[in-house]
Amino acid sequence: MMTRVLCILALAATLGGCGRAGIFKSDQPMFDGQRFRTVVKTERKNRQVFAVTVHQVSKSVEGARAAADYKAKQHCIQYFGTSEIDWTVAPDADGQSLRIVENTLTFRGSCHDEAA
Repeated sequence: MMTRVLCILALAATLGGCGRAGIFKSDQPMFDGQRFRTVVKTERKNRQVFAVTVHQVSKSVEGARAAADYKAKQHCIQYFGTSEIDWTVAPDADGQSLRIVENTLTFRGSCHDEAA
């Protein structure tokens, strides 16, 4: 009986980490037919102001723009309950004003705080 319980717990622990480990990539959204690694960075004391970075822009610039917008909205919804963003450098900016550095795009913005 104890062996059965241990096996069930081991199986649950193994499967529980699958989604977080990125094993199931089909859960990740696609933009312009591609998946992008995006990162939102903020100061811990001020999550309202952020920078969102998209890697591997050469796959699709339009897809990278959409991925940045998506990730930024996720961030703002999580911390402020709104998807409204005041962009300093926006994903929908004129293509000539985009600055791609080492196959990476970075956009900056600020979430609206519904509590304010």
